Parts: sequence; structure tokens; C-alpha cells
Amino acid sequence: MIVAAGQFIVTPDWERNAESCVALMQEAAQHNAALLVLPEALLARADDDPDLSVKSAQTLDGGFLSLLRAESRRNAMTTVLTLHVPSSAGRAVNTLVALRGGEVIAHYEKLHLYDAFNIQESRLVDAGHQLPPLIEVEDLRVGLMTCYDLRFPELALALALQGAELLALPAAWVRGPLKEHHWSTLIAARALDTTCFMVASGECGSRNIGLSRIVDPLGVTLAGASDHQQVIYAEVNHEHLLQIRSKLPVLQNRRFAPPQLL
Repeated sequence: MIVAAGQFIVTPDWERNAESCVALMQEAAQHNAALLVLPEALLARADDDPDLSVKSAQTLDGGFLSLLRAESRRNAMTTVLTLHVPSSAGRAVNTLVALRGGEVIAHYEKLHLYDAFNIQESRLVDAGHQLPPLIEVEDLRVGLMTCYDLRFPELALALALQGAELLALPAAWVRGPLKEHHWSTLIAARALDTTCFMVASGECGSRNIGLSRIVDPLGVTLAGASDHQQVIYAEVNHEHLLQIRSKLPVLQNRRFAPPQLL
């Protein structure tokens, strides 16, 4: 099947951002993609207001997701992204949603909040308390992760041990010294840890690096984006995954008990 990762610059205007998401969904559907992964925190962003994503939070039945759900009804594709959903006064939950057929078929509240590199996501965002679900996309089981989750191998491994064969990762990877290196290295590492395909989408612009990637279970980059708006594509299949896992059976060879995350 064909998988895709789309990236764009998130603006302060949620309606404009929804239009950008719809355009990327249309493009991916025209390329017969079965799965499209979009970036993290797509409602709104501004360089001069780091709290705008939370201030702009919407419920899952709000206007932003309604526009995306309408587009989802026009194709057979599964689309994965995250947005901030209100939790209490002035606070929100960074929520991943998977759309198919115009409906939210799964959602996940981000476990690992980005309290690093002089940024404190937990100041206004509440962490989730449950492992992400697996979803079926054609003949592959897909595990769901969000951005900073990438730095925690036990989450990816827990998903793989539950049956994940592909990991979908919306992200807004902040620029900084060596951050591009961290991004590419960690995506390949999580693929190798789990022998899963990885589809990672990164928001681009002045704050975040873009550089979306699709990586195979041996850590090989099948498609990579630069730092501007685009959609990348790759073909993945279950047979190739089984061949790799037969040669590199790390999930079977483990000598430690499955990680207990929560």
C-alpha cells in the first residue's frame, strides 16, 4: 500500500490551517495513499505567542476537525494528525486523531510532554494516561505516537509487542543545535528497535524543522522531505515486513519482560 507524510507551515489562523490540511489530503488521495500522516498541533501557531496552540484549542466536534472530517468522507484514506482539545480553564490535551470515512476512528492523548530544551509543554498541557491504540490500515496494524514520544523507545516497543507493524508519528520538531540529527537518528532507531515501518510528519517553518520521513523496518529512508510544504510517498507491504522480521527477529529474541509504562 502507499503511505504518505504531509507537512506545511501552521499559521495563526485555524481556518487557513484546515484548508492546508484539506489540500494535502486531496493530494494524497489523488496518489492513492491509504495512510496520510500530518504534523502535530495543527490548529494555530505563532512565533510571537508560544501559547497560541493551547489558546486556540477546539473540541473534536469543533470547526477545524469538521472541515477535515468532511474531506475524509470523500476518500478511503486514513488521516492522522494532532490538535489541542480543551481540558480545563486555560489548559488542553495534545490529542492525536485518526480519521476515516469522515469519522474519528481512534484518538490518543500525548503521554510524553515536551519539557526539554528550555520548553515546558506541561505548563499548559495535560498528559495522557493510556497507551495509544492500534488501528488497521489495509493489511498493516498501525501504532500511534506523537512527537516527543519518539525519544522513549519503550512506547514504540510496547506498540510493536501488541502487534504494530507501522508507527505513525505526527510531530512539530523544534529547531536547535543537532535537532535534525536527533530526528533522523531516532526515527531510524525506533524502526530498528521494533522492526516497524515509520511514517513521521514534521511541521515546517521558522520554528520547526519539517524533514518528514518514511523509513523501513531496517531504518532505511524510503522517502524524505525538505523544509517546505510537500507530501512524500512510499510503498510499504506486509510481505516485506515479514521478510525483515524473519532475518532480524528482535521482537522474538528479547530477554526482558514487556515494558510496563503506566
